[in-house]
Amino acid sequence: MKQLKVLGPGCSRCEQLAQSAKAAAEELELEYRLEKITDLNRFIDYGVMMTPGLVVDGELKVQGKVPSVDELKELLQ
Repeated sequence: MKQLKVLGPGCSRCEQLAQSAKAAAEELELEYRLEKITDLNRFIDYGVMMTPGLVVDGELKVQGKVPSVDELKELLQ
């Protein structure tokens, strides 16, 4: 099961990243768990300097942008 974490303060870009990550995982028919992390103190634990950030299975994959669903599908495979 993929562990997906969206890190951000809850802004519209953070919500967009969460929705795109969900769509990408579902299109790939992956089993996944999506968690939204809004605690700024936890961002540093993952090395996120710019939000939104996406962590996949403990590895930072995206920060400071919202990739397309197709780009996210490549990151999730």
